[in-house]
Amino acid sequence: MQKLRLVFAGTPAAAVPSLERLAASGHEIVAVVTRPAAPQGRKRVLAPSPVAAAAERLGLEVIEAARLDEATTQRIVALDPDLGAIVAYGGLVREPLLSAPEHGWINLHFSLLPAWRGAAPVQHALIAGDVETGASVFRLVPELDAGDVFAMRARTAGDDTAGELLEALAHEGADLLAEVVDGIADGSASATPQAGEPTFAPKLGIDDAQLDWTASADAVRNRFRGVTPEPGAWTTVDDQRVKVLDLAEATEPTATDAAALAPGALELVGRRLLIGTGTGPLELRRVQPAGRTAMSAADWWRGSGRDGAVAR
Repeated sequence: MQKLRLVFAGTPAAAVPSLERLAASGHEIVAVVTRPAAPQGRKRVLAPSPVAAAAERLGLEVIEAARLDEATTQRIVALDPDLGAIVAYGGLVREPLLSAPEHGWINLHFSLLPAWRGAAPVQHALIAGDVETGASVFRLVPELDAGDVFAMRARTAGDDTAGELLEALAHEGADLLAEVVDGIADGSASATPQAGEPTFAPKLGIDDAQLDWTASADAVRNRFRGVTPEPGAWTTVDDQRVKVLDLAEATEPTATDAAALAPGALELVGRRLLIGTGTGPLELRRVQPAGRTAMSAADWWRGSGRDGAVAR
């Protein structure tokens, strides 16, 4: 099998398994492109991206670039890569960089294309209530996530949050990406056009993470799963924002009127805090009120003095 010279582009933790897998594959990674250090945490301390940290640990050359501009393109082209591999870099690859490697660029995307093209495929899949998602490796083309697909791997979403599902797909997708790279190297890889009507998954903002208690219980839970941990589910109680950290199905409510809770109404039932939706109650398990640490939802409600308040 031919040993390829690879350039890898990625930024978040979800891209690290792919970088590690390719670094162990026998191919040569000539550079790792990632977005610059960004402020992290409450103190907003500058920290390298997870991919940058992993690349430095692996002893790989790092190119930090907010976008793949002319200067960055020249640096990459000078390395004479055979193939580019990109996983959640956070920027577009345009010509002439797109065609610079002999074998072009391939992209690991966390959906079953053409479903959920865009920046937040796992989050949108869960919000939409998809029971199955997965990972795809496709050839990068100028149109967003529209290239021919080399390989796909499906996975049942189960009851995972976006963070849990993305972590699993990051590892499964890393193996899939490495298999495609090997196939390109030995000439066995083939790609087929995407089939079906595409759906799109733009980046989510904090407004997308507000829970609408008038929606059905399933819809509320799906949105909670889709926006957890980022951007982070929230609601308001007495005009105070409360982060929702754990929200579960309310199995076997013990209060006779629990099923009749109005949307957003809260009620302690034994040791559980139930909250009404458009179709039935959910169990609010863990919250973080503004300016406080995370805590049991039931303990928060007992000490809040807000009996009768409604979440909105």
